[in-house]
Amino acid sequence: MVYLKEIKVPIESQEGVLYVTDDAKTADRLLQEDKAVIIYIHPANRQQDFSRFLFAVEDPEDLEPEYIQRVYRRQKGLPWNILETGRCLVRETTPEDVEDFFHIYSHPAITRHMEGLYPEIEQEKKYVREYIASMYTFYGFGVWTIVEKESGSIIGRAGISWREGFESPELGFMIGVPWQGKGYAAEVCRGILQYARAALEFTKVQAVVERENLPSLKLCRRLGFHCKAKLTLDGRDYYLLLLTRFPEAGAVRFL
Repeated sequence: MVYLKEIKVPIESQEGVLYVTDDAKTADRLLQEDKAVIIYIHPANRQQDFSRFLFAVEDPEDLEPEYIQRVYRRQKGLPWNILETGRCLVRETTPEDVEDFFHIYSHPAITRHMEGLYPEIEQEKKYVREYIASMYTFYGFGVWTIVEKESGSIIGRAGISWREGFESPELGFMIGVPWQGKGYAAEVCRGILQYARAALEFTKVQAVVERENLPSLKLCRRLGFHCKAKLTLDGRDYYLLLLTRFPEAGAVRFL
């Protein structure tokens, strides 16, 4: 007998359905119908090929609401909400965010100490789609989008990522020029660092900051980073900063 269960999933003002099944043919049919599917694995179906499915569980009766939400949102192309601070929502980036990013990155101050975007909007959107499929889907974290809750405006990016050749996860952040000097970076970074410790279980986080980037260096010091080394990458001079004592997050809610 095929196991098939429907789970109602509240999504903003709507309601979706996540299907749980233990049968590969049933799961394939549901995928063809653009349904969100999670596989129930048990001893009697381990010979079936479920390699094309991203999510599986061994106890479908013990699924937590947060996990159900995230499985559904990933399969339906909806961003995961990561956390809220007093003024900001931090969520996964979507291709639709790219036009706002182009506007933010058009100010020369933004790319003075960091890389810019691809030359064309469609190139950047393609990169974002690939990033979602690789970084978000397989690691569950990455660089996210910052939204000002009051206005709904995208004001920057921040998150945790891995830099090739380094041992520790890395904090990165960028706030658009119109929103700088208002404490948004400190507010969001504290929340992200607390998330890195509590949800991702990281015990240390690094930051790589260009030596001339005095505002970012000042913020990192306030967050508790200390200098571990000096680096030269691609002809530019940086400080490698390390954080082992995580700051208090303040008014932060994990989503």
